[in-house]
Amino acid sequence: MVRLNSVGQPVFLSQFKLLWSQDSWTDSGAKGGSHRDVHTKEPPSAETGSTGSPPGSGHGNEGFSLQAGTDTTGQEVAEAQLDEDGDLDVVRRPRAASDSNPAGPLRDKVHPMILAQEEDDVLGEEAQGSLHDIIRIEHTMATPLEDVGKQVWRGALLLADYILFRQDLFRGCTALELGAGTGLASIIAATMARTVYCTDVGADLLSMCQRNIALNSHLAATGGGIVKVKELDWLKDDLCTDPEAPFSWSQEEISDLYDHTTILFAAEVFYDDDLTDAVFKTLSRLAHRLKNACTAILSVEKRLNFTLRHLDVTCEAYDHFRSCLHALEQLADGKLRFVVEPVEASFPQLLVYERLQQLELWKIIAEPVT
Repeated sequence: MVRLNSVGQPVFLSQFKLLWSQDSWTDSGAKGGSHRDVHTKEPPSAETGSTGSPPGSGHGNEGFSLQAGTDTTGQEVAEAQLDEDGDLDVVRRPRAASDSNPAGPLRDKVHPMILAQEEDDVLGEEAQGSLHDIIRIEHTMATPLEDVGKQVWRGALLLADYILFRQDLFRGCTALELGAGTGLASIIAATMARTVYCTDVGADLLSMCQRNIALNSHLAATGGGIVKVKELDWLKDDLCTDPEAPFSWSQEEISDLYDHTTILFAAEVFYDDDLTDAVFKTLSRLAHRLKNACTAILSVEKRLNFTLRHLDVTCEAYDHFRSCLHALEQLADGKLRFVVEPVEASFPQLLVYERLQQLELWKIIAEPVT
């Protein structure tokens, strides 16, 4: 813990490793996550079996306790090895078979790590030597529902991966993040974009976001990007222009936003039906006010919950999100049409986290009706 915020919540400082090098790309772990279709250079196969599977996946030659067989339809099936009593016979890899001096480099297994120091200006020699490989984020660990933006969610990391993968889409553009939370995705976008408007509500949250941007200013500087933290309330039609209010908009910034923005993005903001409705209303309103055609990138995690109302496992928040996507696609006002399409999560993973199959990306393209 590095401090307590204004409402007494413990704030932590975590560091996430960026795998900038192509040789460091990790398997996405999602269905269809092979990188072969999107890049010609494959990740290194250190610590894998002859099949190239990652360690622990159960697909190497040694220690593989299931044998491939063929059923009557000619398809391969897995046949379990059983002992004489009918129990599963697990063949374990002998300790001696492990290569203590592997030819290739060991996989760099990095997880979010809580830093020990209380201030950001003393990081130690190792961290100082690899600043461009590290993104540092202040966040909380657990909060009430109204403060969930202060946590780091997997959907933000998935969105950051996509931004790094689609650098052509973000390079030199003006972008707006809705519900930015800790600002992680905006910070990543600023490594390519000209200007990123990082928006949310709540002075305490926006102050945390501003601090995270300052902690990672070296990343934005590499691409010349500028991140501006601003208040944007989905429940209000207009932007806050009160000069006395923190994180308000100037008239010049509003003009820049409407004249140049081409990318909108949001991560993990679809957890409450009323707020989801407000997000889509805001997306539609902004798209109609922008001078240029725009693309929105949304990340969502499909969370399963058991409800007493249904007496079953449901995904009510996700289902409402999908219904809003459908309603937006059917919207016909004679000015814009919205094209909605899923984004396959087969792009490389450049941040180290657990990419679940329940994580999804959706692209919305707003085009003028001709």
